Amino acid sequence: MSDLIDDPDSGENAPEFSISELSSAIKRMIEGEFSHVRVKGEVGRVSRPRSGHIYLDLKDDRAVLAGVIWKGVSARLAVQPEEGMEVVATGRLTTFAGQSRYQIVIEDIKPAGMGALMAMLEKRKAALGAEGLFAPERKKEIPYLPEVIGVITSPSGAVIRDILHRLRDRFPRKVLIWPVAVQGDKCACEVARAIAGFNAFTEGGALPRPDLLIVARGGGSIEDLWGFNEEAVVRAAAASDIPLISAVGHETDTTLIDYASDRRAPTPTAAAELAVPVRLELMAWLDGQEARLSHALTSGITTRGQRLRDLARALPRIEALLDTPRQRLDSCTGQLSAALISGVQTRRVKLSEISGALRPGLVRQRLEAEIGRKTERMTDLSRRLRDASTRQTGLWRDRLSATDRLRETLGYKATLKRGYAVVRGDGAVVTSKSAAQKAAALEIEFSDGRLALDGTDKPPPKPARAKPAPPDQGSLF
Repeated sequence: MSDLIDDPDSGENAPEFSISELSSAIKRMIEGEFSHVRVKGEVGRVSRPRSGHIYLDLKDDRAVLAGVIWKGVSARLAVQPEEGMEVVATGRLTTFAGQSRYQIVIEDIKPAGMGALMAMLEKRKAALGAEGLFAPERKKEIPYLPEVIGVITSPSGAVIRDILHRLRDRFPRKVLIWPVAVQGDKCACEVARAIAGFNAFTEGGALPRPDLLIVARGGGSIEDLWGFNEEAVVRAAAASDIPLISAVGHETDTTLIDYASDRRAPTPTAAAELAVPVRLELMAWLDGQEARLSHALTSGITTRGQRLRDLARALPRIEALLDTPRQRLDSCTGQLSAALISGVQTRRVKLSEISGALRPGLVRQRLEAEIGRKTERMTDLSRRLRDASTRQTGLWRDRLSATDRLRETLGYKATLKRGYAVVRGDGAVVTSKSAAQKAAALEIEFSDGRLALDGTDKPPPKPARAKPAPPDQGSLF
């Protein structure tokens, strides 16, 4: 196989090889010489088909190298390649015989320095900001004193201990911890799943729904904090219905979740301070408010009492207020007896005048006149009622006669008078030849009577239902 790369001796014919043999030889040679390489360049075209693999180009100012990242490796990458990013790719060179080209199978890819990461971060920040995920009007108010606080962090680090210790010192609250990876490949998906999971809690469920969420992590490099710059985490924080405080890194560290959260804390301890007030300070404030309220009530009552006493001095004495009404009462009492006697006498005279006109004859005459009027009215009403009932009875009689004539006209007997007949067999109307053949006896009804099968006016006897017709009684035809 070395003849593929060595010149043949003079006078010898060059050997012939198939395309597959030549491609296999080239593949073995390249993979043997470049089994492990590190390449620095700019990411060009990036393609992500449904298979989950990533196809991309690595280029510099003079050459382009095709690259592929298999699906399993792509899922483990801390940073996904994007077009225009300066990266350092580690992998092995191989060939793709289907297109007669060589390519690098990338096993790891990282940004080439801090500048590449910051450029990609600014690009992602601008794209998400254009969607309105960082808009101030989207942010929600942090509850003053939440009953339940959900904390999303690593359960084994110092961060959760600092938060719990600070909450215990300030104002103890119920805390639900959702353990996640705070760096590495699984960080972004676990944090996004934890935010969505807390929001999926229902009121009155087995676990109480938090009133406030805290996403916390200690300090680190930009690579360590990169999971909190991923798009999935930013979208989950922006979509959270529960108010969210981000406390990722130290005060100088800034990640994209800080822009999407409702409140940013410089440290995890500061997040606990933002979450709850100081219980002792709150109790002292309440005591102060109670003292102010008591003082205000006491002062108000004292002021109003003094004002009432001042107004009372300007009022006249009770005895002076009652002197005139008491004298008026005595005067009216003296006049009351004479007024009662005069009133009774006046009404007695008036009653005598009225009673003189009430003689029995006059009352009887008026009574008879009234009875006469009532009797005349009753007679008129009786006559009108009799006339109305006579007219109504006549109308009903006419309608009944018309209905009876219509019945006669629509009845089948009128049809018989026009030359039709009704055929009955075994007591039922026969409407077909087959039914007539099956009947044990037939009867024909004309307009002037019925005719049995034997020609008499008597209908044939009905056969008993329990017994079938004899075989010799066939059809008429």
